[in-house]
Amino acid sequence: MKKSLTSIPFSVLDLATVIEGKTPADTFKNSLDLAQHAESWGYHRYWLAEHHNMISVASSATSVVIGHIAGGTTSIRVGSGGIMLPNHSPLIIAEQFGTLESLYPGRIDLGLGRAPGTDQLTAMAIRGERFNAANSFPQDVLKLQAYFSSENSTSSVRAIPGEGLDIPIWILGSSTDSARLAAALGLPYAFASHFAPAQFLTAINLYRQNFKPSEHLKEPYVLACVNVIAADTDAEANKLATSLYQLFRGIVTGKRRLLQPPVESMDDIWTDYEEEQASQMLACTFTGSKETITNDLQQFLDQTQVDEIMATAHIFDHQARLRSYGLLAEAMSGK
Repeated sequence: MKKSLTSIPFSVLDLATVIEGKTPADTFKNSLDLAQHAESWGYHRYWLAEHHNMISVASSATSVVIGHIAGGTTSIRVGSGGIMLPNHSPLIIAEQFGTLESLYPGRIDLGLGRAPGTDQLTAMAIRGERFNAANSFPQDVLKLQAYFSSENSTSSVRAIPGEGLDIPIWILGSSTDSARLAAALGLPYAFASHFAPAQFLTAINLYRQNFKPSEHLKEPYVLACVNVIAADTDAEANKLATSLYQLFRGIVTGKRRLLQPPVESMDDIWTDYEEEQASQMLACTFTGSKETITNDLQQFLDQTQVDEIMATAHIFDHQARLRSYGLLAEAMSGK
């Protein structure tokens, strides 16, 4: 049966972006303001992601920021999109999220990723002798599930708090490896199509074809994260999007900066090569007026049949970012 935008949940991925001229403290204040608005607009969940050694991303202590957002809201689900599990012992994450779930019951999600969320040198600083911990990611997910289980009460190592709590675990991914794991474990699958769209369709098809029902999930559930920049006009949205383009130029060149203000044209800023590389990474980006993004997102939904859309928005001005998410909420709810 064909899905419509109004029939699926819509959510927020906040990459806790630090903008030029501001500090992480400003970022956290704006994140809470956005979360409170998102809650009032009907957004389903609000996720934050673990990154390290990135000047423009403030959510390195992800669990702490999740607590900040959950504490300032009342009903929206809050979680990680995601925690990079190889950077931590499963026990520590079980305790952290057990604490969050105990403080904010029924509202916490735990999305897990395999990547380091940073460069290799920083990953070495984080992991030390566990530098190759990504190789044990499937086993560590199982350990985490065990710590959350009531059956673990007889074990000599227990997660307190955490044990016996119903905390939904998600597998995050940007490749087919994560799709196979999510399918094998019968867990919901969130794909990072906002920056790694190349294997998106292949991965979600693989996940659906190989999905094994579990006690957690009876049928496949796919969440797609995409970039959405909405404004009152297409022209205004296209200008706002130049901040996103500058950010991705920094990823392509390795010269990262704080989020830059929008510009009239990117022609004098990036080369043809940089534009091409960034465009490939930004293939799942929706920019325009409410009418434009409504039409484009419906086409995306027709093609992918995803179960939930999560939007991230690198927009320089906080009020413009709020306006963008407000317009998206209207598009997704049919208002």
